[in-house]
Parts: sequence; structure tokens; C-alpha cells
Amino acid sequence: MDETNRATWLLTQADLRRLVGAVGVDTLMDEVIRDLVDAFRGFDAERVDVRKREGFALEHPGKTGVLEWMPVMRRGETVTIKVVGYNPDNPAAHGLPTIIATNSVYDCRTGHLLAVADGVFATALRTGAASAVASQVLARPDSRVLGLVGCGAQAVTQLHALSRVFPLARVLVFDTDKDVERSFAQRVSFLGLDVRRASLEELEAQSDIICTATSVAVGAGPVITGRGLQPHVHINAVGSDLPGKTELPLRFLEDSLVCPDFLPQAVVEGECQQLPRERIGPELVTLVKAPEQYADWRGRRTVFDSTGLALEDQVVTETLLRHARRLGLGTRVNLESLTDDVMDPYAHVLPDAELLCDEQEVTSSASSRRVAAS
Repeated sequence: MDETNRATWLLTQADLRRLVGAVGVDTLMDEVIRDLVDAFRGFDAERVDVRKREGFALEHPGKTGVLEWMPVMRRGETVTIKVVGYNPDNPAAHGLPTIIATNSVYDCRTGHLLAVADGVFATALRTGAASAVASQVLARPDSRVLGLVGCGAQAVTQLHALSRVFPLARVLVFDTDKDVERSFAQRVSFLGLDVRRASLEELEAQSDIICTATSVAVGAGPVITGRGLQPHVHINAVGSDLPGKTELPLRFLEDSLVCPDFLPQAVVEGECQQLPRERIGPELVTLVKAPEQYADWRGRRTVFDSTGLALEDQVVTETLLRHARRLGLGTRVNLESLTDDVMDPYAHVLPDAELLCDEQEVTSSASSRRVAAS
């Protein structure tokens, strides 16, 4: 293995800033949407092994968060693993995002760590793109009013992605944290859209598409009433990611086509945990493979149960690394102790034998001079 192949490619926050500056944030979102569609259309379970999220509950005094891992393997090629922390008190208590993540890529042939990239930006990007992909299949193509329940970080990319595939004329926003609600229009001003604060009642009554992206506590949902909704409304339910944490009323789910991104995960920690299996609709992969089969649902109530899918992390990581490679971004570091003598684990940590002898001679000579001087 030569020195280049021994190195791990690091893609940092600064690299991503330069990448987005070169590519353009709209172009990048368009590419992630396109790459997700391609991945779903071509998905083959014999070739790609997607696992559901596992992790630890992180309990602090009065607070609960999680640290989880999301693995996916393209057999014979690479394994991508996202390690992600969800701590809803982060913004107020620590000045950190609610969701913090890193994405790592490993070589299936050797186990070598090929690349490590920031996952905060990537997670937001792919979550918004996934909602756009699902909405293209399930929502009315002429949807013009988007409602956002929850105006945090995830809402930014929900709006951005949906604005790339729908002719949005108005955006209605609601958040229980009124400071976050007030600041939202400024955070998405780059989109040039008509963003208005609204009551929950107004938002539900007027929206063609609704995205719920909240950090509602376990057992504290739903976050919408489900009353007065449009008969054709499509909802992207993004916030549920823990057992017992849900955003949508059961009655609404029972009257809708509910489509999870990944069923084994959604029945544990998504909106689907409220439903028996026979009331759950097709997964996102199935929707994208045969969208024409669900065209009639565009005039009826539908839900995309978005719990986050490891395949999405693989896709967005590859999209970012592809651009980084083209632009010469990132740093290669020798993170692992990989040595020419693969049978000697100390080869990189012990001094070279000749150098050690030279150092011993110098030390011995200096000691002799001190003895003579005394």
C-alpha cells in the first residue's frame, strides 16, 4: 500500500464552504435530489445492505439525547457510517446544533478508513432532498403553499429542497419558540420567497404541503391538530426519531397513505409506530421505482414518514466527495498506523533502531563528559 492509499481524506467545514461557493447551493441541492432518485430507482437489496439506526441514550439531569450510528454497505466496495448525536437542548444550552454528525467511508476489501466528512451540513441537505423526492411522487404538482411547523435548522433545507421542485408562491411558518420563528425569514432570504408567520390554524387550512420538523418531547405530540387540513394535503413528517416521539395525530394517519423511508426503522421511532403494519403504505424506494402507481394519491392525503435513511447518507457523502475531489479540496492525513512491516504493530511508534543507537551513543558520551568534569 503506497502513501496515498494509506491516507484518510478529511473534508472539513472550511472545505465545504469552499465547495458550496464553487458549486452553488442550488446546484448542490438539485444534484442531491437527483442522486437520491437515481439511488432509489437503482436500489438492489442484494447489492446494498441498509441497516436501521442503533445507538445510546445520553441522559443528563433533566435532559435526554442520543448518540447513534447509521451504516450502509455497498457490497464489495464501501461501507458508509454516520455517527449522529441528537440533543434538543444544544442550541440554548451549548450554542451547538441539535444534530451533530460525522460521515465515514471504509474500504470493504481492507477495512481502511477512506474518508471522514462533516455530517451536520450533509444531514440537513439530504433530509430536505428526501422530502422533495417523496413530495414529487405524493403531493400535487401545482402545490403553491408550503407550511413549516418547526423553524429550526432542518426547516431551512426542507424549504430549500421543496422550492427546487414546486412552484411555491407562499410559505407559512409556525414555531412554539417565537424567536426562532421570527428569525426564519432572514435565514432563508437567499431563496427570495414570500415567507409569513402564521397561526397553526391558518397554516393547516391553507397549506398544500406541510413539513413538521420539531424537537417535540417523547409523548408530547402531536404538533398539529389535524383539523381543517386541505383534502389533498401532503405532509413530510421529519421530527420523529425516538420511540414514543410522534408529530401527527393518529386520526389523520389512519385517513392517509403513510409511506416510510425505511419501514424497520419507522415502526420503532417514526409516525409508523402509531399504526399496525397493514395500515402502512409503501417505502420510499417503492414509490420512486413506480411513481405512476401512486399518481391517484396526489389529490388525497398522504404522509412521508422521514426518520432518516443510511442510504441517503451514503448518497450525499458521495456527492460531496465527488465535488471535493474535482476541486482539490480536503486534506489527506495518516490517521491509521499503517506500516510497511504489517507484522510489526510497533514499527510506527518505536524509534528507528539506527536512530536509537545514535541517541544512546550521544547520551553515553554526554554522561562520560559529566563524570570526567566532576
